[in-house]
Amino acid sequence: MTRFRLTLISLAIAAAGSPALAATTLKGYAELPANTFAEGPTSGQFANGAFGNALPLVDKQPVQGFSAVLNGPTPGSYLVMQDNGFGAKTNSADTILRVFALRPDFRTAAGGTGTVSPVNFTTGAALPSFTSESFIQLRDPDGRLGFPITASFTNYPNGAGTLPVNPVIAGGRLLTGYDLDLESMQRDRNGNLWFGEEFGPYLVKTDATGKVLRSEIPLPRPTQVGGVAVDLGTNPIVQAPQNPNPQGANNLPGSGGFEGMAINASGTKLYPMLERPLSTDPDQSRLIVSEFDIATESYTGVTFGYRLEPLGRAIGDMVAVDDTRFLVIERDARQGDPTIPEFTNPAQFKKIFMVDMSVLDSEGFAKKTEVADLMNIADPLDLNGDGKTTFNFPFVTIEDVLIVDANTLLVMNDNNYPGSSGRAFGVSDNNEFILISLSQPVPEPGTWALMGAGLGLLVLSARRRR
Repeated sequence: MTRFRLTLISLAIAAAGSPALAATTLKGYAELPANTFAEGPTSGQFANGAFGNALPLVDKQPVQGFSAVLNGPTPGSYLVMQDNGFGAKTNSADTILRVFALRPDFRTAAGGTGTVSPVNFTTGAALPSFTSESFIQLRDPDGRLGFPITASFTNYPNGAGTLPVNPVIAGGRLLTGYDLDLESMQRDRNGNLWFGEEFGPYLVKTDATGKVLRSEIPLPRPTQVGGVAVDLGTNPIVQAPQNPNPQGANNLPGSGGFEGMAINASGTKLYPMLERPLSTDPDQSRLIVSEFDIATESYTGVTFGYRLEPLGRAIGDMVAVDDTRFLVIERDARQGDPTIPEFTNPAQFKKIFMVDMSVLDSEGFAKKTEVADLMNIADPLDLNGDGKTTFNFPFVTIEDVLIVDANTLLVMNDNNYPGSSGRAFGVSDNNEFILISLSQPVPEPGTWALMGAGLGLLVLSARRRR
């Protein structure tokens, strides 16, 4: 123990005269096995198995595809949001959209098992398995969404169209991966949840229990970015190919919607961020961040640009530091540990940047500063047990970042169950949770950001008691 502490002190001293990233260190590691399931109706009936994992999953739902994270009901617990299920609109109509509560027991210098366990969504109490107490399900019982959902059909709307919709999905008007592709999530001052999704792309508002409260909100096509006029075509909205209510020509590639979304430290604004450049944008290095006012439930017209690095192809998540600064995961489209020869196109570029929308250049791009290189993290204690003292995060989809404190970030992957293999060649990826210690601190979230989790869960508890 003493030797480890001395090692960390030595690393910190060395970092004083070195680039900031030299001392980025793995502080904690935990993983949830790929084959982790929750109670629910049969899923995966329209998808293919991979790496020895067969589908469908009879009388169960996968616990995977984590694409957003919030603080949970108790310190050290987290709420994690699944995306659409098995990767596409056409194969995910039997996958229910859920938010799970769990607690990692991080393996650290002080010990820990490295396991991840379910907890009660409201109280944080430990649970033996992922039962209904550990999650909420998104649902639209009042028909607020402006398009037909899976529960509206007699038979599932994908596949052969001959398999009846499960009565649990139909009766509860539960939302599935055919209806929305959720990629980001935030909680407002009233405890309501806001989701950014990719099929529209849309913003979707629910209460704390996952009940949809209003119609989906499309993104108006920007006419300026960072105060600079841009010509992005004629479609009045930003529209992906999977949009259920199309207007004219598509102007956003598939899987290019709201991959990241931050709520500012004041709790008044959302900042959804497109994952990919608009197809109509002459600058294909530009991602657009738009400002959304929570009180009026409308876009303000304020935008700024995020410039991709030469190796960057998309972003993975976004979290606010304060009212003007944000952390963003940027990544390439490659996967696999570069130290394993079987991966012939291994991961190369996975980084976290800080962007400052209060400092824009002449083209409307926000100031951007590198914070961490996820492919080069010191691991002096070999916390993940791979026998190496340098750790990398080699996944094609790294979609979760949360500020734990000024010196620590939580980062997680979306494991794309069962078809993603980036850690061990030919093996379905687990859900990995890492704590990284930064060599240079970032400002901790403001008062609202620190209080938001507790407020939201108090509201949820009150609603569940009704």
